[in-house]
Amino acid sequence: MRNLVLVAAVLAASSGVVKAQDAAEGENVFKQCRACHAVGAEARNLVGPVLNGLNGRKSGTIDGFSYSDANKNSGITWSEATFKEYIVNPAAKIPGTKMAFIGVKKEKDIADLWAYLKQFKADGSK
Repeated sequence: MRNLVLVAAVLAASSGVVKAQDAAEGENVFKQCRACHAVGAEARNLVGPVLNGLNGRKSGTIDGFSYSDANKNSGITWSEATFKEYIVNPAAKIPGTKMAFIGVKKEKDIADLWAYLKQFKADGSK
């Protein structure tokens, strides 16, 4: 029985089922987001809103950013699940959003990006 469990664990790991999130890799993925978004203690709204404190934040609520009505009225509270759905195709998740981005398609990149973003508290500290 122990050998069967070990074989199952090895197969799962080798098939990509077990995917650890890597915040350092997520920082690399975030480079494609930097043109529009910022994180950290000195972050400010750019073309897109600051992404500090994203986990648990209600969509469309960063002060000083002009959100689309679609974003403000989406009813989304950001979590890992909603972020992963959104970032693949923002316009499909929130029709009418101003975010013109083709999305992040690779599951590993999305998981790593979330790991990077979720470490920032609302004040930009980690």
